[in-house]
Amino acid sequence: ETEIEVNDALMRFFDHCDKFVAFVEENDTAMYQVNAFKEGPEMRKVLEKVASALCLPVEELNADLVQVAFLTCSYELAIKNVTSPWCSLFSEEDAKVLEYLNDLKQYWKRGYGYDINSRSSCVLFQDIFQQLDKAVGESKRLPQSSKPISSPLIVQVGHAETLQPLLALMGFFKDAEPLRANNYIRQAHRKFRSGRIVPYAANLVFVLYHCDQVKTSKEEYQVQMLLNEKLMPFHHSNETISTYADLKDYYKDILQNCHFKEVCELPKVNITAIDEL
Repeated sequence: ETEIEVNDALMRFFDHCDKFVAFVEENDTAMYQVNAFKEGPEMRKVLEKVASALCLPVEELNADLVQVAFLTCSYELAIKNVTSPWCSLFSEEDAKVLEYLNDLKQYWKRGYGYDINSRSSCVLFQDIFQQLDKAVGESKRLPQSSKPISSPLIVQVGHAETLQPLLALMGFFKDAEPLRANNYIRQAHRKFRSGRIVPYAANLVFVLYHCDQVKTSKEEYQVQMLLNEKLMPFHHSNETISTYADLKDYYKDILQNCHFKEVCELPKVNITAIDEL
């Protein structure tokens, strides 16, 4: 039987990062852009439309209530393949506005909004490469006729909140301009779309290959990365396969300088969250 280990310190690194908890998770001002968009003209237009459809005064609705109705629609459609009555309240343009609202939250709370969001995931990033290093080391020691390496498959299970910071740490889906409350139109073709990055059952897979027919020893170990079963091009080469050596070299600063305790330690001086972020 396979032994299952619960390692919250690894898969819920964000809960164990005091700086993230204090300055982002429990800091209302960290979500300034999200709250500003809720009060902005795009959301106001959606609120007025929904209020009219429900024959309610617009003052009785807010962005959070409308978002709940939209999520109810999307959940039933995605999970049950049922078109909920709530869906009739929203047009495609309304859906884009509400998608942006959710993307803003993910961006500022789990993505590129603050450095600590992604930096806190470096322990998980290191662990991935430690496992790959172990596989490479075992492969080199074992003769070709020997049995496979001790752990040919390693599965770690977390949440979207685990995966989103890790992908940000690796530099994926980063837009030239940050997502803000006042640039909804300019971000119409943004890379950072959380519904596509971390949908239901989101998954990230690293596949390590041992290649016999190669010209150099550097090419002997190669790696691919798949997000939601789709191959991802690596930043350093724009190719979907890389030598393991080149991939490690590209991320060497993160791999060598992941000091979780120091990164997540709260400042000893009296400093506000806004100043720190």
